[in-house]
Amino acid sequence: MKHFLRMLIQVCLYFYCTFLWRCLKFVMRKLTGRCELQRICYNTKPGASRTMKIETSLRDSKSKLLQTSVSVHPDAIEKTIDDIMELKKINPDINPQLGISLQACLLQIVGYRNLIADVEKLRREPYDSDNPQHEEMLLKLWKFLKPNTPLESRISKQWCEIGFQGDDPKTDFRGMGLLGLYNLQYFAERDAAAAQQVLSDSLHPKCRDITKEEISKFSKADWEKKRMDKAIGYSFAIVGINITDLAYNLLVSGALKTHFYNIAPEAPTLSHFQQTFCYLMHEFHKFWIEEDPMDIMEFNRVREKFRKRIIKQLQNPDMALCPHFAASEGLINM
Repeated sequence: MKHFLRMLIQVCLYFYCTFLWRCLKFVMRKLTGRCELQRICYNTKPGASRTMKIETSLRDSKSKLLQTSVSVHPDAIEKTIDDIMELKKINPDINPQLGISLQACLLQIVGYRNLIADVEKLRREPYDSDNPQHEEMLLKLWKFLKPNTPLESRISKQWCEIGFQGDDPKTDFRGMGLLGLYNLQYFAERDAAAAQQVLSDSLHPKCRDITKEEISKFSKADWEKKRMDKAIGYSFAIVGINITDLAYNLLVSGALKTHFYNIAPEAPTLSHFQQTFCYLMHEFHKFWIEEDPMDIMEFNRVREKFRKRIIKQLQNPDMALCPHFAASEGLINM
């Protein structure tokens, strides 16, 4: 009986999607004098809400032109908009704002698709110690994080000071390839003070604000209760590569569309992705301290809880993870 009801529900949903929905769109066009794309652009504010509705409408269209418009080359977007207006019999002189709005949405949609390709290319490129550019990036990472401490040699135990697992960091980049290094260097260079503070905190998260005078006031019981003798930190570089993996999966799954469609007035770029990584590093660090884990073995639990929180935030169509990277005023008027 349950199997029959499940099949009946699926048939009803298929019937609705295939027939009733198309009939409803036809009736709405007759009543309003506007096609679905017009109704979305005129009735939905710019940003993720509008772009995601436009994307769904184009993908679900029975028109091949509309279906393929979400994957055209950026240089072909302007012509694609003209073709859509012609197909829908919309006079661009009477509806000039529609073309502008559609162009902005398509730039974001196509840009997101291209961003995935760019990120994937970096992820698939392995770190090569024989490549001078790769080596230069790695040495710059050390310089940005430890500006006052010279690196004694390329193969050195010193790499553990910034959170790598061994003498040679190249082995730690296997999972995320060059993408992990790109993100770590971006964070260390563009937000140097914050990156150095997070690195310092990751080494001594419990004791960083406690003076010797304050320590002397604690009894042995208080000390053990607060677990202040257990500076539960984490390996900065390894966590950075792990957070890169989180950002990558959020991107590929489409979860970051909400964020990017709200902050990028046109096509989201690799810089937007790296800014998002910086935000995730900041937030994960705060989250780790708040969770107060017993030891590093709780890392996977804390990371999964953090991932679920970010995904929940991204389900809000108005969400922008990095408010200070918000889109320009031009987006509001598109």
